[in-house]
Amino acid sequence: MRAWLVEKITQEGEMRLADIPPPEPKGDAALVKVEAAGLNFLDTLVVRGQYQTKPPLPFSPGVEIAGTVAAVGPQSPFKMGDRIAGPCDFGGFAEFAVARRDGSHLLPPDMPGRDGVAMLTTYPTAHITLRKRAQMKPGDLVLVTAGAGGVGSATIHLAKHWGAKVIAAVGSADKADICRALGADYVVDYGLEKLVEAIRQIAAAEKVEGVDIAVDSVGGAMAIDCLRVLGWQGRLMIVGFAGGGIAELPSNRLLLRNASAMGVYWGEERRRDPALVASIFKDLFELYRTGAFRPLVRDVFKFEEAPAALATLAMRRSVGKVVLEN
Repeated sequence: MRAWLVEKITQEGEMRLADIPPPEPKGDAALVKVEAAGLNFLDTLVVRGQYQTKPPLPFSPGVEIAGTVAAVGPQSPFKMGDRIAGPCDFGGFAEFAVARRDGSHLLPPDMPGRDGVAMLTTYPTAHITLRKRAQMKPGDLVLVTAGAGGVGSATIHLAKHWGAKVIAAVGSADKADICRALGADYVVDYGLEKLVEAIRQIAAAEKVEGVDIAVDSVGGAMAIDCLRVLGWQGRLMIVGFAGGGIAELPSNRLLLRNASAMGVYWGEERRRDPALVASIFKDLFELYRTGAFRPLVRDVFKFEEAPAALATLAMRRSVGKVVLEN
């Protein structure tokens, strides 16, 4: 099979398209003929040796796949011919990859692989952020940073479906238009206006002290700005650090607003609570079936274009979920 391999760690994150034997599924895992592989910001880091997990060389990036089961381990609940989406321990940038049992799900019959892989992490992250962790209520004012990104667009979709008013924060005019099309009630382009001032004006128009929930996947100074615009008992939800910086949050602002700052780590939640995972995906697939949302998948690359796909994500030129298709 063909696979993109990282054979040495370089600052450029070099990969080579190579022919290698397909992996063998063991235990409860399944070998999948990959239709679509999802890209995540971690992929841009791991190829340069900057991610917290450093797989042994050589390795293929990619931790999310969707496709058809081609072989199964002896304890796998899936059978050959099933279409599934699931996580993998890297190896997704290949024609065949091994999907882990935990977090893998049968795809609805009419769901394209690109939608299945787009829903694998971003939508459950948004779901658990809003429902379990932030305890969102209808009418809450929700700020979403990187609103045109994968988690951001999923958060807008679900928050609006569950009755929130949404402010999307973006860095360009085209992404502002995308967030309006997703259903955001307000859009702040922080390339043109000061984020904190703009959100405070929106809160005043809504006759509230600040936002009830801020969902931040950027980090750094953006996270601190989110903290500054929280209302009374507001919740700052930390879901990532796509901007590259980890914020040192001023705890006095939490005290003054009786506020909270909470992390959301879907991968670990998935491992610890399989029953919750199954419930969330049942909910998400039903919402998809009824047309409540469609994942934002604009940037779809051919398998041979994997380096360009990674570059697009690393330079923050992407919109929604970035996907490789075989």
